[in-house]
Amino acid sequence: MDRNSVLKAADLTRKVSSPEGTLTIVESVQLEIAAGETVALVGASGAGKSTLLALLAGLDRPTSGRVWLAGVDITDLTEDARAQLRAERVGFVFQAFHLLPSLTALENVMLPLELAGRSDAREAALAMLKRVGLGSRSGHYPRQLSGGEQQRVALARATVMRPTVLFADEPTGNLDTATGEAICQLLFELNAEAGTTLVLVTHDTQLAARCARRLTMSAGRLV
Repeated sequence: MDRNSVLKAADLTRKVSSPEGTLTIVESVQLEIAAGETVALVGASGAGKSTLLALLAGLDRPTSGRVWLAGVDITDLTEDARAQLRAERVGFVFQAFHLLPSLTALENVMLPLELAGRSDAREAALAMLKRVGLGSRSGHYPRQLSGGEQQRVALARATVMRPTVLFADEPTGNLDTATGEAICQLLFELNAEAGTTLVLVTHDTQLAARCARRLTMSAGRLV
């Protein structure tokens, strides 16, 4: 793969069994994304966008084809090896926030730092919470935060390790318009500051328009 490319997919296909027979969710996708690029994946519900994102991130295995992430062919890696690579190189932001309810905002952001053995986990997490405007809410639990605040914590957690690639799946999907716009602005600011590659699944046309490249999926294929 090109040394400037951070993500590459070759002939990527994902099939699943169902009562109706075999369903092809992602079909023969060829894709290359350069370091620092911002890419939006758009398309109708059920087009295969989230499945493609999961394959690119190593959260799911393809039925056939290969994926390279940060120069590593992850297709045949063990689950542990893929988890290790994700911990070091990848950040995630989901529609449903996925914060741990038993941890405070600060502890949620500290988690990836602590898993990486960082001695400055508390300081770095607190600095990141301040950066997303939540320095005064660090001791609050997710249930004590609004949806927009929870997504800011999720953003802080996703970017605190300065990942090579940030995957975002409908990051504004659960938020009202004004809150969504604020999160969108923050997402692109943090991404630019860290020089991260951003791959974004969204139905939000304004969010997609802010990306340098837009890829449209239909029935499992890039069109």
